[in-house]
Amino acid sequence: FLGLRALLLVSVSLQCAGEMTQLRYSIPEELAPGAFVGDVAKDLGLDAARVLSRQLQIMAGSAEKYFEAKVPNGVLVVKERLDREQLCGPSLHCLLYLELLLANPTASHRVEVELLDVNDNDPVFLTSLTHLEIAESAMPGARFPLESAEDLDVGMNSVSTYQLSPRGQFSLSVKSHKGGSKPELVLEKALDREQQQRYPLVLTALDGGVPAKSGTAKILVSVIDANDNPPVFNQSVYKVSLLENAPVGALVTHLQATDNDEGANGKVSYSFSSHTPQKIRKMFSLNEETGEIRVLGSVDYEDDTLYEIDVRAKDQGSPSMDAHCNILVEVVDVNDNEPIIRFTSLTTTIPEDAPPGTTAGLLRVSDADSGGNGEVQLHLPADIPFQIVPSFKNHYSLITSGPLDREEISQYKVMITATDSGSPPLSSQRNFLVNISDLNDNPPHFSQPAYETLVTENNALGLPIISISAFDPDLGQNSHLSYSLVEHIINGMPISSYVYVMENGTIYSGCSFDYEQTQQLVFQIQAKDNGSPPLCANVTVSIFIIDQNDNAPLVVYPVTKKGVLAQQPVPFSAQGGYLVTKVTAVDADSGQNAWVSYKLQQATDPSLFQVSAFTGEIRTVRALLEQDAPSQELVVEILDNGKPPLSATATLILNLEHEHELGTADLRESSMEQEGLSHLTLQLIIALITISGLSALAFVGAPARDVFKQSSPKLQLNSDGTLKYMEVTLRPTDSQSQCYRASYSPGSDRSDFTFMRPVDYPQPSTLTRDFDTFLSHTDTLNRPRQVRWHFVLFLLSHMKLVSPVTL
Repeated sequence: FLGLRALLLVSVSLQCAGEMTQLRYSIPEELAPGAFVGDVAKDLGLDAARVLSRQLQIMAGSAEKYFEAKVPNGVLVVKERLDREQLCGPSLHCLLYLELLLANPTASHRVEVELLDVNDNDPVFLTSLTHLEIAESAMPGARFPLESAEDLDVGMNSVSTYQLSPRGQFSLSVKSHKGGSKPELVLEKALDREQQQRYPLVLTALDGGVPAKSGTAKILVSVIDANDNPPVFNQSVYKVSLLENAPVGALVTHLQATDNDEGANGKVSYSFSSHTPQKIRKMFSLNEETGEIRVLGSVDYEDDTLYEIDVRAKDQGSPSMDAHCNILVEVVDVNDNEPIIRFTSLTTTIPEDAPPGTTAGLLRVSDADSGGNGEVQLHLPADIPFQIVPSFKNHYSLITSGPLDREEISQYKVMITATDSGSPPLSSQRNFLVNISDLNDNPPHFSQPAYETLVTENNALGLPIISISAFDPDLGQNSHLSYSLVEHIINGMPISSYVYVMENGTIYSGCSFDYEQTQQLVFQIQAKDNGSPPLCANVTVSIFIIDQNDNAPLVVYPVTKKGVLAQQPVPFSAQGGYLVTKVTAVDADSGQNAWVSYKLQQATDPSLFQVSAFTGEIRTVRALLEQDAPSQELVVEILDNGKPPLSATATLILNLEHEHELGTADLRESSMEQEGLSHLTLQLIIALITISGLSALAFVGAPARDVFKQSSPKLQLNSDGTLKYMEVTLRPTDSQSQCYRASYSPGSDRSDFTFMRPVDYPQPSTLTRDFDTFLSHTDTLNRPRQVRWHFVLFLLSHMKLVSPVTL
């Protein structure tokens, strides 16, 4: 026994496919906890440091509780008492399987531990005293089966031989069979009941251990008077097949024995032999009258594949005679066990940039059935980037087979299906979760391709203007966004002097906007994530400035020169409706804020003159009379259409003169024509000559987009809300058609206008006189560019490119 305990056999089998290694150790049973099993580290070629860094451990399984892997020395030792008889029963070979796991990189190693039997059990007879009745008529050589001894040990340590004492009348014959050896009592000499009725015998069973162990049973043989015909079975051995999971009560076989005697001596009853194990008695029932053997318990191929039953047939004679037969019940495997899948993973997540072939976990499958019923195949859904590759028998690795993208799928529910080869096949499924970790591989995305908003000019500083938002499909810090301005220059100033953006994406005003200086701001906002390295994206933001009525109308004609009011001669011969002059004003604002209207605020004689609210034309109401005051002062108020409206006034002195006095006024005007033209006047004249040469008509209108598509400057002529805008296009002089468009407010009840042609261009002297007069009182070059456009339109009106409108 001590020699067996010292026996240790080590077998190492290296499988070069992948990282899989199979180790085999042989140890005797009943070793104390802590006993040495094998040096795993040495057999795998690992030193202590690598054992520690690679986290050597035993995977959970049926044999895990009996062994322990010591770290860092890598030694496999016994953890609990190992009783071979308890673990493996009567099996000749007792193998325990372990699976060792190593990380960094992931690898698994299968370990087989064979438990060697120790002769620690005595042979035992279930019946200590056996009564055997033998008819005195029994012939020498007759054989009588005896109960076999049971020894929980196996191999050489199991029952090997039997001895009978005393010998003489009887001898012992031992037959070997699948379940072991069976003793038989052999009659050596004829019996004579009158000489001796009973024979006490002792049967000894010996095992093959060193030293050998033994067990004894007593046999009392009683000699019975003649019943000279024993029962006879129609077969000495019955071989039947029985499907596992056969229901209780299913017929196994029907035994039949006959006895040629008559009466009670010929009536046969059936029973299990005295040495039939309890396991058989619990599994099968035997009808003592009919000889039918039926299923009594649960038949399972995985428990036993063959049952050997000994049956005795006995007549009712006195003494009774009996016969024995042997029934071999072969259990046929039925595919009644589903495959079992076990999954082990050493990592919780896989990075989304993991290359194909990365191990996600280890699989182990088992099927308790045999043959094709126990052959298992694994399957995965076709729409996931994983595949299963075999490691060694019933062990597999789950690896990636394609690229991963966490933003599309952050967690895979891997459903593994195991199917055996039975008919019909059985299958089982297990779901395993494989998490994908994030990498910063996605730039931010804005919720809109571009952002636009409106802001009224003269806004307060720090006004929230618009909020932009972007999202990043990455995770954690990789999706945390910050916003910033992309610097560039607008009107000579950096964009950061106009607006600024906060961390939440809200854009605030950095100054008070002035529509007359800036009509829109177009810039870019950059969103950047917090990944490493960070990724960013830009979006365009357009802020359109809305005009406020913050500019009063500006009188451009007539103008005062050095404080002297404009004077206009009027002939006494003028009749009612005579056009005396025209007041023209412009407004630097836009839209409704730039629409101006005229009204006579004050006059020397209110009944003599009237002002057109829309054109600013001053006309006589009636014919002039000699008694009218020779000097008439008119104050014309110009109002824009803003809310509230802003206004300006123009004061005119109208001198009523006779025809002969008008010449003097013309001379004065002629002298003014001799003044030198300024540089700006020359530029405007050159522009007008170019326009004339191209025969193009300047266009005038209220909406900024109908006048200048790329800038806001515009001129609203004499509108009080009825006339919205008018556009006129002049074709070449040889054209017989002219193009025009007029638009009115919904409240207008007139929709006609007069277009007067041909177009008469004014003389340069007239333009020079009127424009120089305006320049002498207005710092035009320092005005906003809208006002300078108004000058151009003002000159165009003098060129009669725009016809008077009648309502």
